[in-house]
Amino acid sequence: MAHCSKKTTDGPARCRRKFLRFFPRGFRDETYISWEREYKWQTHELWQQTLARAEFRRLLRGRAFVEIAQRALRVEQRSRHSMIFSFEKMALRDAIKPKAGAQAFAEGLYDLLHSTSSLQNRFERWVETVAELPRRQTRVLTWPVVTVFGFIAQPDVHFFLKPKTMRAAAQAYSFDCAYQSRPSWDTYASLLEFAGVVRRDLRDLRPRDMIDIQSFLWVQGSDEYK
Repeated sequence: MAHCSKKTTDGPARCRRKFLRFFPRGFRDETYISWEREYKWQTHELWQQTLARAEFRRLLRGRAFVEIAQRALRVEQRSRHSMIFSFEKMALRDAIKPKAGAQAFAEGLYDLLHSTSSLQNRFERWVETVAELPRRQTRVLTWPVVTVFGFIAQPDVHFFLKPKTMRAAAQAYSFDCAYQSRPSWDTYASLLEFAGVVRRDLRDLRPRDMIDIQSFLWVQGSDEYK
């Protein structure tokens, strides 16, 4: 079922021109790599060094749930530009302090990344896991929290959603997307569909993965690129 529809406007062409105005050599532009790609890829490489599948599984078997959760948060925090807000980091830290919270987070994240069931099933289970994590004052269930670890760990599969920026990017691209503020598969599937269309539209620029697609759309919707 289609979740997004592309309007008959020059939105894609305008977005392409804007991106190339900042980065004339596209995804191989040195400034693009420095500003947008490098730190995201370095964060992914740190994840691979810290919580690659075999190591993740070893820690799970040893019931090192707190260690897993703390490692995951440290990888994100060591990124040159943090992808989640400080209040979201605080909420996550509070959520994994109880052992039950750390266990739910660790097992749920492994399931999202490495289960053999469908992406829809894995994502829906992950959303429910995050929704049920212990909380104090700030809610843990936000789009950035739900999508950041998949994006860091598997940028060939997962997309990172900052709602305000991506909604602005969809509008600039002339795409109607099924956005809901509460994380859900319908919205995530819509986002992946949008990313797939953008990737096809930009195939001559040879995007490597979701990091390039997310960065392209960030340029369209972020206040950093006026």
